[in-house]
Amino acid sequence: LALRAAHAAGPAWAATPSRERARILRRAFDALIERTEEFAALITAEMGKPLSDSRAEVAYGASFLEWFSEEAVRINGRISPAPAGNGQILVTHEPVGLCFAVTPWNFPLAMITRKVGPALAAGCTMIVKPAEATPLTALRMAQVFADAGLPDGVLAVLPCSTPTVVADAVFADPGLRKVTFTGSTGVGRTLLARAADGVLRTSMELGGNAPFLVFGDADLDAAVDGAMAAKMRNGGQACTAANRFLVENTVRAEFTARLTARIAALTTGVGAEPGVDVGPLITAKQRANVAALVSEAVADGARVTTGGHELPGDGYFYAPTVLDDVPATSRIVRDEIFGPVVAIRGFDTEAEAIEMANDTEYGLASYFYTGDLQRTLRVAAGLKYGMVGVNRGALSDAAAPFGGIKDSGLGSEGGSEGIHEYLVTKYVGLPTT
Repeated sequence: LALRAAHAAGPAWAATPSRERARILRRAFDALIERTEEFAALITAEMGKPLSDSRAEVAYGASFLEWFSEEAVRINGRISPAPAGNGQILVTHEPVGLCFAVTPWNFPLAMITRKVGPALAAGCTMIVKPAEATPLTALRMAQVFADAGLPDGVLAVLPCSTPTVVADAVFADPGLRKVTFTGSTGVGRTLLARAADGVLRTSMELGGNAPFLVFGDADLDAAVDGAMAAKMRNGGQACTAANRFLVENTVRAEFTARLTARIAALTTGVGAEPGVDVGPLITAKQRANVAALVSEAVADGARVTTGGHELPGDGYFYAPTVLDDVPATSRIVRDEIFGPVVAIRGFDTEAEAIEMANDTEYGLASYFYTGDLQRTLRVAAGLKYGMVGVNRGALSDAAAPFGGIKDSGLGSEGGSEGIHEYLVTKYVGLPTT
């Protein structure tokens, strides 16, 4: 039914004036902002993050609707004389068509608006399969779009406990033209293989193993603040979360002590309760995985400066943890932690730090702190990542392209680049006038 509705609505939506598409997106943005508390409470109820984090997600998720409402009217083409003098070259951009979005549980609103916003702005229809753990936020968001005047059939949200059934049906439809996914690299590879059969456009935002570099000339107070933002947002359950802390040995003891004090002071508990800084992990399986990574690191020789254990309570709680002297061979250095655990290693030279940071198959987000302008330019160029944060622990911005390289995926979400992921280029050869 969703596929039929999307096909029926597609031509008229693609032909809808961009200004009208922009107004619908703007009305949806205004509604989300007005209903911040309602959506924040729902996000916290579904996936457990503290209300402060949920409010921040509503603002972040809504920002994509605002940004792409503005981009909708800036889908430009060009015309130029053919160099050979035998005609005119006209280039236009058209909506790619029906899109299938598969989204994760950790940001149940923002990971959807980051895809729906540009798709609707471009004139595409979209079917969304939200994460099994967080369907309610997605459904309520779809109602916001309906209330904003989005025509029937343009957007469908299909929650399910059997995702392969939905995926099989959607991939079998010859009208499908694009797949966009945020999640693990393993699932991304599977979807890419399936997309190859239909030669589909793809956008893949996959796993990460973000390094956080602190050089000896860095402002340590600022670096600790940045580390808290890069690591503890959503309890570390983010693809951009700092996974490996690489700290110059001249300041490692001081940085570790300061960060340990900040981490130890965090309050863990049910996200809806006041004063909670860190909520539960999403599942018992995820908590067990985090616990195993920490236990193996300690067995390998890492030193626990705070935390390092599960916590009781009505949820899958794990104590915010700092590990120092983590060996290069430990699995926690290779695997995405997706939990409130800081893993610290030391380095002596800039070249060594860059080599350590790049020693991973992933290439999504990276961060570094330094007070040296020339080093800033060298390190930013040397880090093999799609996104680099300089003296800041938060990168995400609707106005900036979000995406990785290597096993972290392909394509960009956000920025002026984001809408072109949902457009195809058409060349029209015109005769000489």
